[in-house]
Amino acid sequence: MPLSARTVSSPPTRLDQASGGVDRDITAIEQAPVVHLIGGPYVTYGGAPRAVPEGSKKLLAFVALRHHRLERAYVAGTLWPLGDELRAAGNLRSCLWRLRRAGVHVIQTDNWSLRLAEGVQVDVDLLGSWANRLIHGVAEPADLTTHRPDGACDILPGWDDEWVVMHRERVRQRVLHALEALARLFSERGQHAQAIDAAIQAVSEEPLRESAQRVLLSAYLAQDNRIEAQLAYGAFARRLRRELAVEPSPQIAELLRPEQWLSNRAVAR
Repeated sequence: MPLSARTVSSPPTRLDQASGGVDRDITAIEQAPVVHLIGGPYVTYGGAPRAVPEGSKKLLAFVALRHHRLERAYVAGTLWPLGDELRAAGNLRSCLWRLRRAGVHVIQTDNWSLRLAEGVQVDVDLLGSWANRLIHGVAEPADLTTHRPDGACDILPGWDDEWVVMHRERVRQRVLHALEALARLFSERGQHAQAIDAAIQAVSEEPLRESAQRVLLSAYLAQDNRIEAQLAYGAFARRLRRELAVEPSPQIAELLRPEQWLSNRAVAR
């Protein structure tokens, strides 16, 4: 569930499969470095991967998730909270040196601060731009050609640092909202198969999310697939009872009433 293969085509990555609308954001940087946090971290230069030293990955991810200059002391204290300040500062210097030695020149530094270097792109930001256009109703035609990549919410998999968990959830919510908006947009255009596909992606990411389930049911009904809608509703209701011991809300059940279904179908047409 729902950047362009032209920028990071080798090796194939989750970034390759996302919205075509991101092409607009990255056409001008085909030879620029891209920091990949989805399934990463790693870096590509013009599509060619460059290994990031293991001990420097956390620093790279921490900086890539922020869009402003960071004080060295703050970064060192956050990433190495145990021990004294001198040891943390030494760890930071060592990580930066290893990055430079590996030819990964994506962090700009001075004596007091550091930040992501000018021109460096981050896959999460490109995905976020696609999602924001859909959420705010300013999607371009290319944004509708494909959906987000599988695993787009899988930012820094296996990391449980608090700052990672927070950013991962933020991106996950944005992608879910974008997929719901995409499904509604497809339905409005009469592209019911695409609407169902986008809605299923949202439901697969979060099966207990009622707003995603409502979008899916509406997409089925707009295509006159009432039986599919009934089956999807039944599966959702059973899962709610089994995992949360609650019933679906009256609002989602209302969608399946005959008069409401006919009304939705008329609007979709």
